[in-house]
Amino acid sequence: MKVGAQLYTVRAYTQNEKDFAYTMKRIAQIGYKTIQISAIGKDISPERIREICDGEGLEIVLTHSDVNRILYDTEKLIEEHEIMGCPYIGIGSMPDRYRTPEWLSHFAQDFMEPAKKIAASGKLLMYHNHNFEFRKLKAEGTAREEQKKRVIEYMLDWFKPQELGFTLDTYWVQAAGGDVCEWIKLLADRIPCVHLKDMAVEEGGAMMAPVMEGNLNFPAILKTLETTSCKYMLVEQDVCLTSPFDCFKTSYDNLAAAGYC
Repeated sequence: MKVGAQLYTVRAYTQNEKDFAYTMKRIAQIGYKTIQISAIGKDISPERIREICDGEGLEIVLTHSDVNRILYDTEKLIEEHEIMGCPYIGIGSMPDRYRTPEWLSHFAQDFMEPAKKIAASGKLLMYHNHNFEFRKLKAEGTAREEQKKRVIEYMLDWFKPQELGFTLDTYWVQAAGGDVCEWIKLLADRIPCVHLKDMAVEEGGAMMAPVMEGNLNFPAILKTLETTSCKYMLVEQDVCLTSPFDCFKTSYDNLAAAGYC
């Protein structure tokens, strides 16, 4: 498994080409070799993204892409991922309109064709979870006698592994009250990428924290990931109380000390 950096963590520093290039240099200097493209400036071309990342020795392994482009500009999006050398096309979150019993099945209806096109290209559509996917509900159209299921369980039923993978986010599984290691086991053949994110407790409540600086059982999480299809462990911290670059370095150093870098 390779340790990478999820660029959403440093989104404030990637909104133009100059800042993006400097930020990639900083990330490479920390020691990261892989990255996920997310929330960067829209005017930076795939060609320049690839050129800059290649120059710093950074492999692009995953994106979070605009859902409308996934739905309506699939072929062009695939081409851009080819340019970047990126095998995984990611959905950052389920659009709000699908998150009800009436509309949940529409998610599968709408995304099935793009998922199949992406699979046919040799890539994989990836879904990133938050905590709401662990809400139990009864989706419209299911048999009357069927019990409520979690949103993520419906998604597992509707999409085959070759059609949809999951970028499991350790923090959000914990925030949903789930057992992180148990969900890693349940999704073992569908998580080529994961987000490593810790949870600490501060005066205001639960907070995101650098990996191994919070309360998640990362020794067990990392050991469990070794038994799965996981190829890339991407460090992410949506909210940082100090510099996001310092948070990236703390996470990297902790993972290196544990023998994962």
